[in-house]
Amino acid sequence: MSLCPCGSQLTYQHCCEKAHRNHSNATTPEQLMRSRYTAHVLGLVDYVVNTYHPSCHAEEQREGIAESIENDWCKLEVVKAEAGSNENEGFVEFKAYFKEDDKQYCLSERSRFVKEEGLWYYIDGTFPDEEAEPDPRLSQSISSLKVGRNDPCICGSGKKFKKCCG
Repeated sequence: MSLCPCGSQLTYQHCCEKAHRNHSNATTPEQLMRSRYTAHVLGLVDYVVNTYHPSCHAEEQREGIAESIENDWCKLEVVKAEAGSNENEGFVEFKAYFKEDDKQYCLSERSRFVKEEGLWYYIDGTFPDEEAEPDPRLSQSISSLKVGRNDPCICGSGKKFKKCCG
């Protein structure tokens, strides 16, 4: 028996295979993220597509997803797993290493997962190395904070304040 590609130090049969057989067996965002990485290693395109949140319309991106799976995936490092703003949201920061044209690359991402109808789904992610600096207005006192309705939201969402936290 070989170890699971996700780096858990468990055998594949006792780790990601359970989720690959039944999506509901991924009971935490980290388990889903690890099983999605392992699906990349094993070429399980259907699993990756099916574990995207339905709002992502992953089926329409199947060809691109299949191409990403064709990379030579080498190693996964889970940097941090943390809860979200409620029990149906979670984040996993990871580094996934792959080889292409005899060079090794690292994909670093902070993935967001949401839980709906008892199933965790990948919904989106950010790239930690490219995240913007926090809005300087966040260090101001509330009484001195001046945010116009059409200004960018101070939470960093990229939306207008009135459409986000306003």
